[in-house]
Amino acid sequence: LWTPESPAPAPLILMAHNNGLPKGDARLVARGRLTAADGFAVAAIDAAGCGDRPRSAAAEQARADLRRAMQAGEPVDEIFESLVGPMVERAAPDWRTALDALLTLPGVAGPVGYSGWTALGIRLAVSEPRIAAAGLFAGGFVPRAQREEARQVTIPLLLLLQWDDEGNPRQRALDLFDAFGSEEKTLHANLGGHLGTPAFELEDGNRFYDRHLRAPAS
Repeated sequence: LWTPESPAPAPLILMAHNNGLPKGDARLVARGRLTAADGFAVAAIDAAGCGDRPRSAAAEQARADLRRAMQAGEPVDEIFESLVGPMVERAAPDWRTALDALLTLPGVAGPVGYSGWTALGIRLAVSEPRIAAAGLFAGGFVPRAQREEARQVTIPLLLLLQWDDEGNPRQRALDLFDAFGSEEKTLHANLGGHLGTPAFELEDGNRFYDRHLRAPAS
């Protein structure tokens, strides 16, 4: 948990990553600190199978199958379904439990934002009414269940897309953006690969959260 220096309660942003990164990964820590410096409370947790949490035998087998299929140039969508779908199902209750605990802390307040892993963000956006806005990273596989759930998402959205993201076809991200039911949704597309998101997108993201998580000045 990263919090700003101000004694006033800060709006909370849940920061999630879907690639097995632990909550203490240097990139996540840097994002958390910079976002806290802009006046938000930011929280990250380890998803099941990430960080110190043990991986299941089924997930390890799916990862091994995925590596083999990618090396052989074989289709991988069904393997991703078997890996990512259960990850979302396990992660969503963990995040709701974490949110319950975080909102009891004196320096943390609602409304709540979400940042990161798209598939999990979709699930939380339709199942957790305390989340008021979400910034999503398009560089990851979204299971069929979440592609369908996207039509039920109505909160304001900011979707980040790397135009040349290897392994993540841009048309899928564009189709997903079109499917979201939100009346306010914004797509930021930048040239470059998976890890090439420009640093200024963090600043733009914080302005997005400013609009939706802070009460307007009277």
